[in-house]
Amino acid sequence: MGLLSTIETPADVRRLSPARTRQLATEIRDFLVENVSRTGGHLGPNLGVVELTIAMHRAFASPRDTFVFDTGHQCYVHKLLTGRQDFSALRKRDGLSGYPSRAESEHDVVENSHASTALSWADGIAKANTVQGRDDRHVVAVIGDGALTGGMAWEAINNIAADADRRLVIVVNDNGRSYSPTIGGVANHLDTLRVTRGYEAFLGWGKRTLHRTGAPGRFAYDWLHGLKKGLKDVVAPQGMFEDLGLKYIGPVDGHDTEATEAALRRAKAFGGPVIVHVITEKGRGYTPAEEDVADRFHAVGKIHPETGLPVAPSRFGWTQVFADEIVEIGRRRSDVVAITAAMLHPVGLAPFAQEFPERTFDVGIAEQHAVTSAAGMAFAGLHPVVAVYATFLNRAFDQVLMDVALHKAGVTFVLDRAGITGDDGASHNGMWDMAMLRIVPGLRLAAPRDEVTLRSALRTAVDVDDAPTVVRYPKGALGDPIEAIEELEGVDVVARHAPAATAPAGRRVLVVGVGSMAGAALVTGESLAVHGLEVDVVSPTWVLPVPERLVKLTGEHDLVVTLEDGVVDGGVGAMLAQRAAEQGVRTAFVHRGLPVEFLDHASRDQIVTEQRLRAEDAVRDALAALAQD
Repeated sequence: MGLLSTIETPADVRRLSPARTRQLATEIRDFLVENVSRTGGHLGPNLGVVELTIAMHRAFASPRDTFVFDTGHQCYVHKLLTGRQDFSALRKRDGLSGYPSRAESEHDVVENSHASTALSWADGIAKANTVQGRDDRHVVAVIGDGALTGGMAWEAINNIAADADRRLVIVVNDNGRSYSPTIGGVANHLDTLRVTRGYEAFLGWGKRTLHRTGAPGRFAYDWLHGLKKGLKDVVAPQGMFEDLGLKYIGPVDGHDTEATEAALRRAKAFGGPVIVHVITEKGRGYTPAEEDVADRFHAVGKIHPETGLPVAPSRFGWTQVFADEIVEIGRRRSDVVAITAAMLHPVGLAPFAQEFPERTFDVGIAEQHAVTSAAGMAFAGLHPVVAVYATFLNRAFDQVLMDVALHKAGVTFVLDRAGITGDDGASHNGMWDMAMLRIVPGLRLAAPRDEVTLRSALRTAVDVDDAPTVVRYPKGALGDPIEAIEELEGVDVVARHAPAATAPAGRRVLVVGVGSMAGAALVTGESLAVHGLEVDVVSPTWVLPVPERLVKLTGEHDLVVTLEDGVVDGGVGAMLAQRAAEQGVRTAFVHRGLPVEFLDHASRDQIVTEQRLRAEDAVRDALAALAQD
């Protein structure tokens, strides 16, 4: 029976001897590799924070002391040390979440897995502790170096530094990476701070050099003073953090539990805001992750633990199509540039960056800056393509509206993982984009259904130079191609079903499949035809604004069924019904989509079933609507 299995609460961790904490760290790494390789999950980040998390639970007393993780995907070790050691259903329905979860434990606080928010949370909690006289409590915020590229983190630091009375410890987990190597001025400065421990050694070299040369005393003093001041300006931490009014401790070896614990205890004793700069290695202790340069182990599917190779190679997916097509576009168009927010590889821009490095801009975890910078590039004659996960565009809505759309800037937004993503839970489902973006004046949005329509939509999008364009697609593998049998002014007809000759004369039904729901729309059409109905199935690639031909088609049918993998209230179907009503069309509608709710982590199939997005659900609702008419 291993040591890990005896850990039920953080108090058990605090009782361990230093030697036993090192044994615990080894067991935790073995546990993570063995279990996450079976389920998939964020492996690399958690391997990197084993000793750090142990030290936190030894120096502080959670949940009295509040731990806040940014972005939360490095919370697996925290879960293990707070009594959650059943990882058999990690990120699956009824299993542990891949992020902190209040439903799981009183030790978890912030569930949102978006980056750069932890310091604001921590600031608010610390302020509340002060107002309510809880002077015996600390707040500990763990923020990765990548999250410090987000502007919200610096807004929080500005406020935290203004009040020296709050018991708040900021742990900067500096591993040089977020999804990929961290970029920008903050990263460069942290790189410099890593050599701070060489400061005294270099100063010693200066003294020895003066002694050997026999330089005059006053000259030696001035030279040494200048050297010391120059070194301090270059490598000492005061240049960044203490000048802001924050006490700084570090850099500390984050894989030395005793050293990290000692630094945290010093920070705790200070009684005010302190930054503890901890150096860690992402993927620590697992050779495939340590040797990986593409950061494939940030988040993995099921892998062979011995090699780190996938159990089942992934099928050719949506992201790969985008990656290929944007390179082809870049070869034809020298004005096309690519922008990403610290996710060059995940969104498929790595091939573009390799071929056109001077036209690729990774701005860090700073979506707002990415969008407004794109507006500036468009003004200056370029056509920017901003590639992000759909859920992260929420963070930059104001910039899309006021900086891009208001100025009629030709900027293309490519939204990966749109719709249901499932495993990562509520904050990662890309379900809000269509309902949110429908109110942006002039914006055009495409929801391609297959590889051909994705490539076509991208080519069309970058040709628009006087308005924002959006191309959205889901996570995962491509489905089978769905060819149009007819094109009606921008609306693809993908199937027509006449009622059987022996069936009684039926009514006409129009089934509209938006993007990845086109396959379900085809099955819905086939099933409705069996009931003696005349059915047309359409899948328009460009869905916002609603095509006029689609509005006209609604008036030619007795019932319209819409299927989409976004929020149904205010979605494409709702917009179509609104436009039809404005033109006096009285056709009945059945809308199938996602509710205005936060969906728990589960597989895509489970969510589709629970939210009644299967073809049989649409058929049942359509027949019920016709029966009531």
